[in-house]
Amino acid sequence: QVQLVESGGGLVQAGGSLRLSCAASRRTSSSHAMGWFRQAPGKERKFVAAINWSGGSTDYEDSVKGRFTISRDNAKNTVYLQMNSLKLGDTAVYYCAGRYSGSYSQAPSRYEYDYWGQGTQVTVSS
Repeated sequence: QVQLVESGGGLVQAGGSLRLSCAASRRTSSSHAMGWFRQAPGKERKFVAAINWSGGSTDYEDSVKGRFTISRDNAKNTVYLQMNSLKLGDTAVYYCAGRYSGSYSQAPSRYEYDYWGQGTQVTVSS
């Protein structure tokens, strides 16, 4: 079983930036598609971004397009989420997830992913 650990969350003012990291415990994650999801208080967990096994293909939820960038460094068993121009609505716990496939779904949901990190809190203030 692959273990994922997120880091890089914190408190940031609206308009600022954060870079989240997700470190995997096993090399096998380098052959898997990876995704980022977020969950605000009282809300369901929602898709944010996905990346295929090689990093050559990505997908984003509409509200983060042009602001967030997902990337990966398979040599380091790590996936990243660069978040720019942060808004109050971006406040959530952010989760990294892995999928037992090299490709991500065109209609992603949390149930299409097989293992998860513990989450990291991102809070955007006025």
